[in-house]
Amino acid sequence: MTLAEPRLHTTPDPEGPESGSRTATGTDGGAAESAGSGAGSETGSDTAAAAAADEERTRRPGDAGEDAGTPDRNTGQPATRPARWPTWRRDLAVYAAFLVAGLWVTSQIWLDPAGRVASLYSSDPAQVQYFLAHSVRVVLHGEFPFFTDRLNYPDGVNLMANTAILGLGIPMVPVTLLFGPAVSFVVLVTIGLAGTASAWYYVISRHLVSVPIAAIVGGWLCGFSPALLSHANWHPNIISQFLLPFIVWRVLVLTRSTRPVRDGVILALLVTYQAFINEEILLFTAMACGVFLLAVLAQEPARWKATWRPLGAGLAVCAVLAGALLTYPLIVQFAGRQAYHGLSDAVRDYGNDLAAFFVPGSTTLGGNQRANLDLAPNYSEENAFFGWSLALLTVAIVVWLRREVVIRALAVTGLLFAIFSLGERISWWNRGAFWGPWDILVKAPLLDAVVPTRFGLITTVVIGLILALATDRAWKLEIADQRALRAVVVAALAIALVPILPLPLREVSRPAVPHFITSGQWRPYVGPDQTLVPVPIPAMGHTNGMRWAAATNLDFKIPGGYFLAPRNGNTGDPGRFGGRPSGLSAVLDRVATSGQPATLTDRQRRRTLDELRHWRAAILVLPVRQDNVEALRSTVDQLAGPARRTADVWLWDVRALTNRTPG
Repeated sequence: MTLAEPRLHTTPDPEGPESGSRTATGTDGGAAESAGSGAGSETGSDTAAAAAADEERTRRPGDAGEDAGTPDRNTGQPATRPARWPTWRRDLAVYAAFLVAGLWVTSQIWLDPAGRVASLYSSDPAQVQYFLAHSVRVVLHGEFPFFTDRLNYPDGVNLMANTAILGLGIPMVPVTLLFGPAVSFVVLVTIGLAGTASAWYYVISRHLVSVPIAAIVGGWLCGFSPALLSHANWHPNIISQFLLPFIVWRVLVLTRSTRPVRDGVILALLVTYQAFINEEILLFTAMACGVFLLAVLAQEPARWKATWRPLGAGLAVCAVLAGALLTYPLIVQFAGRQAYHGLSDAVRDYGNDLAAFFVPGSTTLGGNQRANLDLAPNYSEENAFFGWSLALLTVAIVVWLRREVVIRALAVTGLLFAIFSLGERISWWNRGAFWGPWDILVKAPLLDAVVPTRFGLITTVVIGLILALATDRAWKLEIADQRALRAVVVAALAIALVPILPLPLREVSRPAVPHFITSGQWRPYVGPDQTLVPVPIPAMGHTNGMRWAAATNLDFKIPGGYFLAPRNGNTGDPGRFGGRPSGLSAVLDRVATSGQPATLTDRQRRRTLDELRHWRAAILVLPVRQDNVEALRSTVDQLAGPARRTADVWLWDVRALTNRTPG
């Protein structure tokens, strides 16, 4: 057995594994060092390993002085090429370009972070800003990170069962304190896109390909795909995938590791941190790695003999350490107060239309928002949308490179999760409703809390890797006219990628946080165990009250809100959006939507007063610039008496009502 046998080659190499070609599992310094020191009986000597490493360094593209004395292909005489840009300079230029692209995508939000929001749906940004403010309280006030009663008071919210993004929010505490959660939100979106592209570029350039343009193309598609652009306006936790390429790389390193304990510890730390960014993406990564490795072993079963020991040992170490670090948070998530099991049927049935794989995304150069209306659950879940040219190019690449083990394994992985992303029913241009395999898998533990359309995110990464490998192979083809070949490669990439180039996210204005809130005029009214009740009551579609609280770093509590909780507030029930049903919330929601005031009966007034007492309400607050403000004011007047104008809000002081003993 040779040193290279356990490694997963990406292409047949006629010069053999000693030629220094790269492998799909990478050649990280630690693994290479340990392999060289621990495989003496198999390789014959450490000198050979060192020589191979030296040869690899001389072949690494971008190093200063590269190719000096390389024989010319036509004359056979030594030719000296000018030194190329050092690798670190090229990397910095690529990272800067990705950052500029991220700023371009978020440019409309940067114009006014606190006053701009996605044009079609505004609830998720308000929720993220609330959770960013929660991170501030965790750091400054030592509040419990995994649960809060400052939202949905008095029942509270299980933050581990929601997307509390502690892994993003805590590092952003200085920005949130200095500039507010709205600025932190747009910083996260910008860094999420640019950071994900940069991370994939780094790993691809070091461990998968040797041609810089191939790594740039792969990193670009993984970071600025139509799927991530779709999530950018709403879900910074989903687009922040900068740990994923390193997790994938470390899993593959384990397949040939001679230090499985060390490598298992590294993987465990990455996994733990990713769990505090987004658990669903972590689950997808684990599933994709498993399918890919099985697809490789199915083609080359002999690899299993050299792989199972280091892989099994490393994964065991990872499971023990990550399990120890995550045990308590997961107990809170699955068995703690306000825990739920599974999502509502509507979300579980979110799936891609088959046509969604062949049209550009709504936020891309070739996209058509109206045409995409019925191809995804909503505009924040366009988890495919590659366009016809990229889809056809991907198929052509798989056919061209079908002899490579890695290409076949990637193709199987991408196709499988593309099928899963169709959901429980398969349709074409919103026609037909055929049975899909997800109808069975949705009943499995953990998978019952997965949004199936998001499996398309795995397919997106697979296509990015396939495109990088194909660009690398084509760029290095040995033909007479290299310039013409590379022109063809660039043209093919342009045809595939130009239709899905990103456009700035669409934004509209949203109401400013009232001066009554930002100036602190609410403080004399609201005690530590009382709530400020925004009108309408915070819920999905009415999240301005959550932004008010976030603007004060959650200094006051509010009832209701937009979050996931068990139905009817009973821990362990299936999940739903929002807390237990509220009669007052339902009435004010109808009034806010219709613009018609409601006439409250005596029974309704008694019930709503009971709800205010349950919430320990101190004041109700209605902005004077709220839509349908007069209808809302006249409705609340029936409950709490005439409102008083204070600053830029209508105010009802209900402390005298809610402090009474019921009955």
